[in-house]
Amino acid sequence: MVSLICTLHHHHDDINWCAFSATLLASCSGDKTIRVYNTHDFSELPFSPLSGHGYGVHCCCFSACGQFLASCSTDATTVIWSMVTGEIEAALEHPGRSPVRICAFSPDSTHLLSGASDGTLALWHFPSKQLRGTGAVSDATMVAASFSPCSQLFVTGSTCGDLRLWDLDVKQLHAVKNAHDLGVTCCSFAPYIHGGGQTVQFRLASCGQDSHLKIWTITMSTSGVYKMQLLHTLTAQTAPVLSCSYSMDGQLLVSGSVDKTVTIYDANNGVLLYTLNQHQRYVTACCFSPTSPLIATGSMDKTVNIWRVENGHSGHDAKSLPVAPELTEGTTSSGRSKLLVSDWSEEDVSVWLVDEGLEALVEKFKANNIDGTELLTLTKEALASELNVESVGLRSKVMRKLEELKGASVCTGTPDEFTCPITRELMREPVMATDGYSYEREAIEAWINTKNRTSPMTNLPLLTTLLTPNHTLKMAISRWKISH
Repeated sequence: MVSLICTLHHHHDDINWCAFSATLLASCSGDKTIRVYNTHDFSELPFSPLSGHGYGVHCCCFSACGQFLASCSTDATTVIWSMVTGEIEAALEHPGRSPVRICAFSPDSTHLLSGASDGTLALWHFPSKQLRGTGAVSDATMVAASFSPCSQLFVTGSTCGDLRLWDLDVKQLHAVKNAHDLGVTCCSFAPYIHGGGQTVQFRLASCGQDSHLKIWTITMSTSGVYKMQLLHTLTAQTAPVLSCSYSMDGQLLVSGSVDKTVTIYDANNGVLLYTLNQHQRYVTACCFSPTSPLIATGSMDKTVNIWRVENGHSGHDAKSLPVAPELTEGTTSSGRSKLLVSDWSEEDVSVWLVDEGLEALVEKFKANNIDGTELLTLTKEALASELNVESVGLRSKVMRKLEELKGASVCTGTPDEFTCPITRELMREPVMATDGYSYEREAIEAWINTKNRTSPMTNLPLLTTLLTPNHTLKMAISRWKISH
């Protein structure tokens, strides 16, 4: 049995990754932030959100003890955060200054791996924060990485579809070409080692654009020869599979897909157990808690769902669970978080006032029939003269909360085509690059000025750095802003 126990609505853009420690959950997003929650009640920590990155955050991971969190971004850095203070401990600049797409701690926290859009990987000695070695794959973006449970090996996956096994000298030990057609999206080692006779064996899960989740065995003989063999190909999802993760006992495997589903498998037998249908858009992230029967899934619908896996999951009859939440953290009973503010009812406005600690104004707002549209047009003068809010401090607080609401509304309601692919914010001066994509002028100029003459979207070289103003898109954005 799997039940949805909590939904988190705090991010303003796509969720890109989720990670558990023993007591914390972290999620990162295209909104440039990392959110950190206490797994006891999924309340957000006082220092959250973490806002040190200049662009969207692609991945985050905890050290083994949970004292540190690493996050990586299009800004070409991997940042180390203290989970005691929320402060930045270090910012590791990726060699070549290419956008960093993936980061992973070794289980013993001795090493930290980062992989970038230009196909390079960097292995850092974590205690000293020193670069230990680098490697690369050609003509591909590094998008997946996972350490073996012994911390002595790691596997990477790239957009060319290959899986590669490396040692701590960043020496390539084995490669599986075209492990996934059209590209790998994620990979994850099972947390245990199989020993037997003259060999040591690991299990690895990988997923990709071919809509498949695959389970591999990696065998190491005493002579130092490595083999990777395909054990299961799981095809329950009907679109590219973007994320996968093993439970801490290695018995379950979860994956998230473009088809909006989350699937849970018996990892040993490759048997589908459950299909979860709660997310409204692509499921981009999934992970198991190391200490409790919980799964976190993140999506392009900007939410993180927390699921509880009950005992008795070993049955082999797959069940589809379009689960209704028992408790929804960070949302309201009215469901207003899914609406534009201009579509809010008077009751939605009342709920918002209570959520923001302004419950003293609920009756005044109701008496004046303030709905979402009226709320957006409120001024400090109207609060004083028409709603008779006498307290200067209270009027200022209302206006401050209203400005925050308007800012969040722009982020959450903006059509994707109006947001810059680099900043993930509404464009003011859209320009078209020679890759055919439109960007905020300031963002793409900064990108190019860092000597990165590749497309942020395709990773291919830009034929020229000429930027053409996109007047049609600018007018469309202006019309959209007026109507909203």
